[in-house]
Amino acid sequence: MVGLSAGEKNFLHGGIDQDLRSDGRNRNTYRPISVETGVIPQANGSARVRIGATEVIASVKAELGRPAALQPDKGKVAIFVDCSPVANPVFEGRGGEELSLELSVALQQCLLGGKSGAGAGIDLSSLMVVEGKLCWDLYIDGLVVSSDGNLLDALGASIMAALSNTGIPRVQVAAAASGDEEPEVDISDEEYLQFDTSGVPVIVTLTKVGRHYIVDATSDEESQMTTAVSISINRKGHICGLTKRGSSGLDSSIISDMISVAQHISVQLFDKLDTQISAAEADE
Repeated sequence: MVGLSAGEKNFLHGGIDQDLRSDGRNRNTYRPISVETGVIPQANGSARVRIGATEVIASVKAELGRPAALQPDKGKVAIFVDCSPVANPVFEGRGGEELSLELSVALQQCLLGGKSGAGAGIDLSSLMVVEGKLCWDLYIDGLVVSSDGNLLDALGASIMAALSNTGIPRVQVAAAASGDEEPEVDISDEEYLQFDTSGVPVIVTLTKVGRHYIVDATSDEESQMTTAVSISINRKGHICGLTKRGSSGLDSSIISDMISVAQHISVQLFDKLDTQISAAEADE
């Protein structure tokens, strides 16, 4: 938690009330966003995203595996987050472990639709190689390098950028398998299929400070929050997932209004990320 004096708290709350935050932004504006792709050569895809002073890295590793028995026509995705103690002293020991788990679960909910898979923003069927026998398993790792608030949005953006940078090796099935036999496959080390990110959502977090909701909250602003709602939204404006933190309850009409605001902001966020990702890929 950030320790603020009474004067700093009054200044922060007063600025938000007047729609002029301490860094000059209004309530619905993100800090400057920058993207680098291909930052981890050993991975199938990777990206570094900075939102203000918050910096995160995401990497994607693809491995062949066996589909789950309950979903024989889909591949699998696992998301793990590590909060480096270098990013914030609070991340040392148990504090970092708890936050890492919280962020991993929230990303699972926002990008993969939770345990049910309903509303998943990543098309798991595109990872299938041989139905019921062979699929691609994607291991997505997020690392918090520097923390100044709004980690979930930054991690979501870095995952989208890393997936856009991800190449899946082309697989040729050499022989059909029968029964429990494993299919024979030939994995190309030269031909790669670009991962389709058209359905991958962005995450927009609305943080309530005082009477107002703000986007892209800094650490100072998060220290004054009563609740925060993170909404994942795809390019069509559809809601893929939603997660909440904080003890304050929310009326259904307020949630409906927050979703409307988040949908509007997501269009701007997609534009910023698309521009940054295109520029990053051109520099590789």
